[in-house]
Amino acid sequence: MTHDVTHDVVVIGGTGVDTTVYVPELPLPYADTYAVPPVVDRIGNTGSGVALGCHALGLRVRLVDLVGDDPQGRFIRAHMEERGVEAGWALAPQGTRRSVLLVGPDGRRTSLFDPRVVPDERLPRELYLDAVRDARHVHVSITDFSRHVYPDLAGRPAATVSTDLHDWDGDNDHHRDFAYSSGLVFLSETALGSRREEVMRHILDAGRAQTVVCTAGAEGCHVLDADGLRHFPAAPLPGPVADSNGAGDAFVSGFLYGRLHGRPVEECVRLGAVAGAHACTVQGTHEDPITEKTLLDRV
Repeated sequence: MTHDVTHDVVVIGGTGVDTTVYVPELPLPYADTYAVPPVVDRIGNTGSGVALGCHALGLRVRLVDLVGDDPQGRFIRAHMEERGVEAGWALAPQGTRRSVLLVGPDGRRTSLFDPRVVPDERLPRELYLDAVRDARHVHVSITDFSRHVYPDLAGRPAATVSTDLHDWDGDNDHHRDFAYSSGLVFLSETALGSRREEVMRHILDAGRAQTVVCTAGAEGCHVLDADGLRHFPAAPLPGPVADSNGAGDAFVSGFLYGRLHGRPVEECVRLGAVAGAHACTVQGTHEDPITEKTLLDRV
């Protein structure tokens, strides 16, 4: 039996609410009190960013996740509905994931993440089974329960499953299922130091990965695949830096847009870089993702 493709991208997990605090410097020296600009709650976390970013680029998206029966969970649901992102939700009994983001004047941030982990928690299969069967691509966020989705993705071509390991150091066991079970792996060089190439090659050799993309902020990114290790520059910023939150998720969205339009890896990287640069000029994590028209105009 054949099925029509109804989604370009299914995003598994990774929604939350970001409480953003703009601070005078990072790291923030100890003081009893700081007066700061208005503290703002916004949609946040990586799954939200990839879903909203891909949706803004005209891709057909379904997002599935666990959220709490709390104000933050209702905020996320309402935001996705308002933006027109198709979503499926189940209850997170411990409440909705949250982050407090300390953002410095140069746009850099420190994230304090409350993952609300529940051991052996599972995403109900009815939320995603039909969608991933028919989807062109599945992106798996590194929320703990998302790892249990991988057995249901085992029959898919490896290239159609991606994840973002964020600031993995190459050692933390939490990330290994995601690193070894995805065909397209993104990560940041933040915690890798001199081990960047070593960890990238380990990901490529140890699991299903065919392409590993390691982002390096203003230095661009490094790509390891069958053609070897290559470096690509960052895209110029289209305006002043406002907030680096969400730049990595925007990069992933732009890269996936290129992949799903049959672009070679060099063009996928460029699309991701332009999307990430745009995100750095917008306050908030995922408030104003780049549109398809703007992306293509800037490439």
